[in-house]
Amino acid sequence: MKNVSGTKVGRNAVRWLTKWGWILLYILIMAGAVLFITIGYKEPIEDNSPEKITLTFRHFWMKEHDRPLLAIFEEVVRDYQKDHPNVKVNFEGLDQTIHREQKLKSEMVTGTPPDMFVLFGGAEIEPYVRSNRLMDLTDFVQENGLRDQFSDLHLWTFNNHIYGLPIEGNAEPLYYNKTLFNKLSIKPPGTVEELDKAIRQLKQAGYIPFALGNEDRWPAGIFAHYLMDRYAGPELIQKLVTGKDAVTFKNKAYQQAFEHLKKWIDEGAFSSASNDTSPEEAVRMFTGGEAGMYLNGNWDINLFTGETAPADFQNQVGVIPFPSLTKGTEASIAGGYTIGIGLSSSLTEAKREAALELMKAFYTKEIQTRIVYEGLRIPSMRITFDPEKTGPVFAQVMSVMEQNHQSFVPYDNLLSPEVKKTFLSVIEDMIDGGLSADDALGQLQSSSEQYWNLIQSSTLQ
Repeated sequence: MKNVSGTKVGRNAVRWLTKWGWILLYILIMAGAVLFITIGYKEPIEDNSPEKITLTFRHFWMKEHDRPLLAIFEEVVRDYQKDHPNVKVNFEGLDQTIHREQKLKSEMVTGTPPDMFVLFGGAEIEPYVRSNRLMDLTDFVQENGLRDQFSDLHLWTFNNHIYGLPIEGNAEPLYYNKTLFNKLSIKPPGTVEELDKAIRQLKQAGYIPFALGNEDRWPAGIFAHYLMDRYAGPELIQKLVTGKDAVTFKNKAYQQAFEHLKKWIDEGAFSSASNDTSPEEAVRMFTGGEAGMYLNGNWDINLFTGETAPADFQNQVGVIPFPSLTKGTEASIAGGYTIGIGLSSSLTEAKREAALELMKAFYTKEIQTRIVYEGLRIPSMRITFDPEKTGPVFAQVMSVMEQNHQSFVPYDNLLSPEVKKTFLSVIEDMIDGGLSADDALGQLQSSSEQYWNLIQSSTLQ
């Protein structure tokens, strides 16, 4: 006899499993998922993405003649950020005078400078080195094989340590309009006396002898330091900036130099309202044929082919060193490797490494070559290039530098910041006609004495 009751129970059990089994399985799967997620929150997966870094970089490539250089470094920064997606570079520009004379000085006092910044070597950075505000780059230079790659690092070296790297060299030759000189039968001057004669000839013919844009105050200082060098030689300024032998600015040689400058001012050798004229406007006077000569750095020569310059003007430009005092004496050139990049000493760990990686991208032979061909700037590193491919003016500048082996650092880079300020101020006042040579030198000496008294008192403390 069949067990009907047992069979019925078995069938009910199968139906129950069929109906509820999938539900139970679903509940178990969901419970497992919840448990997995819960455990996951307790033990998160490690984030190996690089640390987000922001670097501040301040430059002063704000002038018209700086545009090619700015474009090069903007491209370097863009490429660097593509290769380092975790790094953001705030690449900001500021007027050179405001950056050097105001903002950076106050930031150095408070210890809050940008991470990276363009600055001038020599006396200007010495206070920053003494106060330990600049990063020591000695190891960086050594580790990357750069020590022998630079033409000159002495303006960036203190106590055998390197505190910045020059990005370009510079020279300050005298440019003259060959077409105008030929028209007036003026020979390129080789002595200061011959330059006096050229000034008179240009003036008498109705031309401006020197186009001068002294809006930034330092261009007129070029005339002063050349005359000071020609009358006194290079030794005197070195003694003044080092405090040796108790020499003073009130001396016969500098008196002659400043009186010579005053004579040029009184004769109308410079374009009118020079203190209110920009270098770009002065260049336009020169390229427009209003002025016969222009004295400034090689950084301005890319303006000789600007939109306002005659198409063939660069072939009308002659380049010579500022004339010597006596015939037969080699004329030295003012220039050097003064413009470079420094880093804040407060950078640490990942931020420091990121900044040094960007420095490596800046200082390559490829970038230096672009600086020559695109920016018409003198390279700071030892590279080979063809001057003939840079245009006739730059080629002449390089030729003058090769022929004239003597050079000196421009005085506004040699003098202490305090004395430099007075130096440029008294020249400005002389240009305006309100200050005599004797009074100008008196103010310079007073400023120098105050500086050395301050140095001596701080040393004794």
